[in-house]
Amino acid sequence: MFPIKIQNPVLVIVLIWILSAWAYLFYVHYQMTSQPMSSFWMPPSEPRAWHFMDFALVYFMWAVMMAAMMLPSALPMIQAFIKICRQRSDKSAVKLTYLFILAYLGVWLLFSCALTVLQWQMYGLAWLSPMMDSQNSISAAGILFLAGFYQFMPLKNACLVYCKTPVGFLLNEWQDGSAGAFNMGVKHGAYCVGCCWAQMLVMFVVGVMNLLGMALITLLVIFEKSMPLQATLICKIVGVAFIAWGAFLLIA
Repeated sequence: MFPIKIQNPVLVIVLIWILSAWAYLFYVHYQMTSQPMSSFWMPPSEPRAWHFMDFALVYFMWAVMMAAMMLPSALPMIQAFIKICRQRSDKSAVKLTYLFILAYLGVWLLFSCALTVLQWQMYGLAWLSPMMDSQNSISAAGILFLAGFYQFMPLKNACLVYCKTPVGFLLNEWQDGSAGAFNMGVKHGAYCVGCCWAQMLVMFVVGVMNLLGMALITLLVIFEKSMPLQATLICKIVGVAFIAWGAFLLIA
């Protein structure tokens, strides 16, 4: 499935989106680690103190993070979509590809709403520090147990199979026209969320703005999607690692 040949202008645009998203995250991380807390905005630690702008800024942070972490793993699917459009001699291939990408990304942007609400509630429970780091070992262990056990779930593996077979997914799910491209993007996004949602929650354990954590989870997602179909053992190994990590937090 990898490497990806960045030859199509659409793929170049997607790559620019990815690099821009990571650049923004690096900038925010730099601001948080190099400037005094009083000099930049942070979410209120009291949920009742949140205003619309606080929700909007936290949501924007998660939305950019989801784009940075999930678009790289979608490149094989996007490349396969472009290839099939070319084979069908579709004159609207570029427009259809953008609709497919935006629909896929839209599912993750919707998931970002849930992450925003979850972060809001975690402040009220004192599970997150003002710097958006975990400060409760029990909640962190619970998230890791959830992510670990989900690696063994049939739903996880079923969604992962669709993500690992771009051509097969598109041939089986192909729909013509703009509505068809959008529907396929939504469906792929839904399978992708079904595969990776629990891994995204691990960001609450390592620190919401932990760049190394983002990079490692991104690599894990890419690695899982690039594995052979029969290599479910690796998913289980990752699950065991998450569970062991959670147990360590409880006893440390």
